[in-house]
Amino acid sequence: MSAGAGEAPASRARIVIAFLVVTAIWGSTWLVIKDQVGSVPASWSITYRFLVACVGMFVLALLRRDPLRLPREGMVLSMLVGLAQFVGNFQFVYQAEIHLTSGLVAVFYALLMVPNAILARIFLQQRVAPGFVVGSLVAMSGIALLLVHEYRSAPPEGRIVLGVALTCAGLLSASVANVLQAGRVARGLAVVPLIAWSMLWGTLIDIVWSLATAGPPVIETRWEYLAGILYLAIMGSVVTFPLYFMLIRQLGPGRAAYNGVAVPVVAMALSTLFEGYRWTTLAVAGAVLAMAGLVIALSARRKAA
Repeated sequence: MSAGAGEAPASRARIVIAFLVVTAIWGSTWLVIKDQVGSVPASWSITYRFLVACVGMFVLALLRRDPLRLPREGMVLSMLVGLAQFVGNFQFVYQAEIHLTSGLVAVFYALLMVPNAILARIFLQQRVAPGFVVGSLVAMSGIALLLVHEYRSAPPEGRIVLGVALTCAGLLSASVANVLQAGRVARGLAVVPLIAWSMLWGTLIDIVWSLATAGPPVIETRWEYLAGILYLAIMGSVVTFPLYFMLIRQLGPGRAAYNGVAVPVVAMALSTLFEGYRWTTLAVAGAVLAMAGLVIALSARRKAA
C-alpha cells in the first residue's frame, strides 16, 4: 500500500485499529442519531453536530501542527467534500431515520462499498472483481428481505418507501465524498486540515439550509440531546472521520467501506435493545444474506488486490 504526498503509508496494525474504532463508534451513532430527530428539526441537529465537530477538527489540526492553509485546488475539493459528506449525506440520513429504524438504515449503509467500488472504477480506474458483483447481489437480496419485513410492520403507508429513497440519496452522497477523498488532489493534502475545511464549508451550508427549510434555530436543553450532540461531534466525527479517510487513501474507497460489514451488526443489536426491533424469520434471513453477501464481496476484492 502506498500513500500520497499528504499522508505516509500506514502499518497493518494502524489499519486494523482504525477499522475497529470506526466500526465500534459508527455502530453506536445510528441509535444516537435516532434521538436527535425529535422536537428539534433534523437540519438544525446536523448543524449543531458539525458546528462543534468543526471547532474540534481545527483544534486537532493545530495540536498535530498540520498546515491549515490549502492550495486553491484543495479548497475547491474541501467545498465539494463538505457539500457531499457533511450536507447531502447527513441531511438525507437524519430524515431517513424518521421513517426507518436506525438498525435498518445502518444495514443499508453497509452497501456503501457498492457505489464506492463502481465510482472508483469509473473515476479512479480501480478494477471490480466478478466475485464482488456476486457478493453485492447476494447482499442486496438480503436488504430486500429486511425491507419487506420493515414494510409489513410499519403502520403508515409510504413511510418505508420514503425512508428507503432518502437512505439511497444519503448513500450516494457519502460515496461521492469517499471517492473525492481518494483522488489525486486529496492525496496531496493532509487528512485533518482537509476534513476541517470540509466541515467548515458543510456547516455553513447546513446553516443556510436550516434557516431556509426549518426557520430560526431550535434546540433542546434535555441532557440526553446535548450529550448526543457532543458524542456525535467528538466521537462520531472528530475521532472517526480522520481514521476513515486515512483508510480510504490507504485501501481505496471500495475496500475502506468494508467496516460497513460489522457496523450494522452493532447498530441492529442496539436497535433490538433500545428500539424494540423484532426479529422475525424474514428479518433474520435478510440479515444473514446481507452479511454473507458483503463478506463474499470483501473476500473477492481482497483476492483481486
